Amino acid sequence: MLTRTSPREHRLLGLSPHGFHHVVYYEWGDEDNANVAVCVHGVGRNARDFDVLAEALSATHRVLAVDMPGRGKSDWLRDPNDYVFPVYLSTLTALIARSRVETISWVGTSMGGLLGIVMAAQPDSPVARLVINDVGPVIEPAALARIADYFGKDPTFASFVEIERYLREISAPFGPLTDAQWAYLTETNVRQRTDGRWGLAYDPGIAVPFRQQAAPPALWQLWDRIQCPTLILRGAQSDLLLEPTAREMTMRGPRPRLLQFAGIGHAPMLLTPDQYEPVVAFLREGRAF
Repeated sequence: MLTRTSPREHRLLGLSPHGFHHVVYYEWGDEDNANVAVCVHGVGRNARDFDVLAEALSATHRVLAVDMPGRGKSDWLRDPNDYVFPVYLSTLTALIARSRVETISWVGTSMGGLLGIVMAAQPDSPVARLVINDVGPVIEPAALARIADYFGKDPTFASFVEIERYLREISAPFGPLTDAQWAYLTETNVRQRTDGRWGLAYDPGIAVPFRQQAAPPALWQLWDRIQCPTLILRGAQSDLLLEPTAREMTMRGPRPRLLQFAGIGHAPMLLTPDQYEPVVAFLREGRAF
C-alpha cells in the first residue's frame, strides 16, 4: 500500500446538455478546514492519482479530488460529445460550491492543469494558488498523436497482471516507478467486468471530442490574465510541455516557479517525496492560518 488512510467518498449532481449525472469525489483532512485544495486529473485518469499527495497535504488542508464525468466511479454521459470543457467547468464549479469556501488552491495534471488555467484566468476567480503539472498554453501535436494512439480504446485482459503490463507500456513516460507504485496506479484505474475480464475505468466515449478536435488553440491570452501564485511542474523529458514553452510561462502571466524532474516524461505522478513535497510546501505558503 502506498497510503495509510482512506478518503471519504461523496457524490454531487452534475448537468450536461443531455441530462443530469452523478460525479464522485474524494475528501481528505478535517471536513471543517477552510484551507481547501482541489485536485483534477489528466484526460484518461481519475481522482485516485492524488492519493499520496492528498495524504501528505491533509494535515493542513482539506483535499478534494474528483472523478471527472466518464472516469472512475462517476457516471458516463449519455452523449460522448458532452465530454468537453464547458461541462467539466460546470462540474468543477459545483465541486467548489460544495467545498463551502470562497477561495481554493488548485492542483491540475495535464487536462486538469488546462482546466486550472481557464479557472484561474477568470475575473474574481476562487483559485488563490495554482499548481500546473506538465501542461501549458501550447500543446504539442506530437504528444497528442501519441496519446491518441491508445486513448479511448477499450481493450480487455484476462488477468490483472496482463492489464498492469499494458498500463506500464502506455504509461512509460511516467518514469521509473516501483512495482508497488505501478500496481497501485493499475488498481485505482481499472475495473473487473462482469465476465471476469479487466478493463480501463473510463468511458471510451471520452475520446470522441478529443479525436474530433484539431490542435487546440494556444492559451497565452488566458495565461497572461492569471495573477495568483503559481507553480509549474514538468517532466524533463515531457513531449507535451516542451522546455521552451515552460520557460516562456515563467516570464509571462503569473511568472511562476518551474520545477523539472529528470528521467520523467508526461507526466510526473506525484508519488515520490521529491515530486509531492514541493507541492505541499507551495500550498502551505498560502494557508489562511
